[in-house]
Amino acid sequence: MKFINKTIFKITVFAIIIFLGSLIFSSEVLAQNISIPKVSLGLDGTAESSPQEFSTSIQILLLLTVLTLAPSILVMMTCFTRIIVVFHFIRTAMGTATQPPNQLLTSFAFFLTIFIMQPVLNEANDKGLQPYMRDEITQSVAIDNMVKPFREFMLKHTREEDLGLFIKFTGGERPETIEDVSIWAIIPAYTISELKKAFQIGFLIFVPFLVLDMVIASTLMSLGMMLLPPQMISLPIKVLLFVLVDGWYLVVDSLIKSIVI
Repeated sequence: MKFINKTIFKITVFAIIIFLGSLIFSSEVLAQNISIPKVSLGLDGTAESSPQEFSTSIQILLLLTVLTLAPSILVMMTCFTRIIVVFHFIRTAMGTATQPPNQLLTSFAFFLTIFIMQPVLNEANDKGLQPYMRDEITQSVAIDNMVKPFREFMLKHTREEDLGLFIKFTGGERPETIEDVSIWAIIPAYTISELKKAFQIGFLIFVPFLVLDMVIASTLMSLGMMLLPPQMISLPIKVLLFVLVDGWYLVVDSLIKSIVI
């Protein structure tokens, strides 16, 4: 079972790198006249089918099956979680229920994640994917080289308390060095750390909007306008102030600096 889990994880990471690499370098690929080979899966069970063909078909089938988990792994191993949570905190604090829409926020968070993760993706592509495509290294070495930059990125932004929590419940011996820590413990620990940082940023975003709501509500009560919902007055004022201070620039600038630096 441990071998199967490790194999599935490696195939999943390999699929993610291929997907991201194709997204980043699609313009270069389309600029060349490259013929895409046709791939067909078939297990006829005849004597002519060799064990190597059978193994290759199983690997392709397993790759296509695990490819459905690629979005989840992408969310867990990148800064996408922090960005999308902060964006939703901004919308909630402003009181705009549907603006910006979820599709816009998700798409913006995705491309911002690609931009921030560019050095990690480039290292994974240069040391893992491209040498493997040129048949310079084996598949196992390629996967290890592609996982390494993601592992270093996650460890850089993971708190020791969160990492120790999952190491404690692994049930095995305590790792002597950070290289001995299992990737299965790093990923959830990194996610918890990202959620904590995202909620901290969300709290700081909520404070000025909360103060503005309290001031407007107190002003309306002092004027005797108790039947007038404070939201009707505070919403356009919050939107105006957010635009005047160039809020999206400040938020994105702070997010990038909190991840890169």
